[in-house]
Amino acid sequence: MPVMTLTSKGQVTVPKSIRDFLRIGTGSKVTFELMPNGDVVLRPINARNAGRSAFAKVRGSATVKMRTDEIIGLARGDR
Repeated sequence: MPVMTLTSKGQVTVPKSIRDFLRIGTGSKVTFELMPNGDVVLRPINARNAGRSAFAKVRGSATVKMRTDEIIGLARGDR
């Protein structure tokens, strides 16, 4: 783990390997979440998905062209 130094303004540089992994760059928005055990989690905010429900984020991503009644039938074991 790289060790970073806090500046007088309270800033640190996020290591490039972590920026690449999180797909963040200059101007990216991030949040910091304090966990109950004292760890801090850095999470990127994807502006396109911000404020959208989990269902809204996946809407339209299906790759199988089935009608709702067909999907329900499969789930129930009717077919």
